[in-house]
Amino acid sequence: MLVRERMTPNPITITPDTSVPDALHLMRERKVRRLPVLDRHGQLVGIVSDKDLLHASPSPATTLAIWEIPELLAKLKVERVMTREVITVPEDTPIEEAARIMADHRIGGLPVMRGQTLVGIITETDLFKTFLELLGGRRPGVRVTASTSGAKGTVARITGAIFGVGGDIVGLGFSEIGGSDGMQWEVTVKVQDVPRDRLVEAIRPVVHAILDVREM
Repeated sequence: MLVRERMTPNPITITPDTSVPDALHLMRERKVRRLPVLDRHGQLVGIVSDKDLLHASPSPATTLAIWEIPELLAKLKVERVMTREVITVPEDTPIEEAARIMADHRIGGLPVMRGQTLVGIITETDLFKTFLELLGGRRPGVRVTASTSGAKGTVARITGAIFGVGGDIVGLGFSEIGGSDGMQWEVTVKVQDVPRDRLVEAIRPVVHAILDVREM
């Protein structure tokens, strides 16, 4: 799964001379939380978030008269508050690499580039939706979490056991158990077309322990 399959194409953009109030209004109107900033040549020169814009607004402790604030903000341009060193990704970046970059840099979105051209934006919301789909969050079934060995072929044995009782896997995820040096994992599967008890009976011999079972 690549970024281009999950990004929002042709994102809403602004220019450096857009005023802070206009940028905030556009975000609220279009229900977005960040806007790439393009210069007059269409080149990406920055990105601004709702937090950047809100922090640029005067605080309640300001000594300005109330009628002075709108005039002051109208003169404040996005170029004064935007992030100029923009972290971007190419459109063929794997989705998990985009997630790693966001997590490592503690940012909520990445402009997506095709060469020097902005073609999309991928955000934490897109990643949440992907995570939801990978685990079958919107599909009914029996959800089982088990601890397993990290040995080769473990996942194949689990999926084979499920297939053997006629189960249809609609969600799958696994993660390393901390401190196990890759020797212990937790596997979560969501399965349709097989009763709960029969599914547990099929999986139990090929895992270390069943940690959680629920119908969702």
